[in-house]
Amino acid sequence: MDLLKIGTFIAEKRKEKKLTQLQLAELLHVTDRAVSKWECGRSMPDSSIMLELCDALGISVNELLTGEELNMENYNKQAELNLIQVTKEKEESDKRLLAAEVVIGISFTLVFFALLITGILTYKFANLPLWAMIVMIVTAAIIFFAGCFFALRIEQKAGYYECKECGYKYVPTYKAVMMAPHMGRSRYMTCPHCGKKSYHKKVISK
Repeated sequence: MDLLKIGTFIAEKRKEKKLTQLQLAELLHVTDRAVSKWECGRSMPDSSIMLELCDALGISVNELLTGEELNMENYNKQAELNLIQVTKEKEESDKRLLAAEVVIGISFTLVFFALLITGILTYKFANLPLWAMIVMIVTAAIIFFAGCFFALRIEQKAGYYECKECGYKYVPTYKAVMMAPHMGRSRYMTCPHCGKKSYHKKVISK
């Protein structure tokens, strides 16, 4: 998507409605800095407020994502192109998130073992007080579980899980992901569509 074009379009429509950036921001319950970033092409409006923004500017979501007014002849075609583009961008974002999950998992695990081994060794060979070793071990455990929490949250949100039995793709709850036995990125869960249990593999596209 052309963020600069979209930003220019937002600014034009805002001015047509005789709204300042601050007034538009107040209508949407965001800051005027956020509106300024949209209009400068540095960011996109969050999906949760897109409909409100379009209502305020008197445009459709497709026109917002295209950055121009659309006539009836090319509306449907542009809608399909916008949907494809949004889907593609989500897939790329999910790939980056899943890559980040691996980095987070490895990093937090290394920190955990580093603190754990350091605490034990310094207690045994450098006369570290027992309470200090316990603090290091507890800190290591907290860091490790925090890393697990963030990694699992990413795995739950990014992409979809595909049922081996019926091929249904879905986003499970965090609890379902956390409690499910797993092999790599495949997790043993109950399919919400067919109700059967199997190892559901992680996929990017739906």
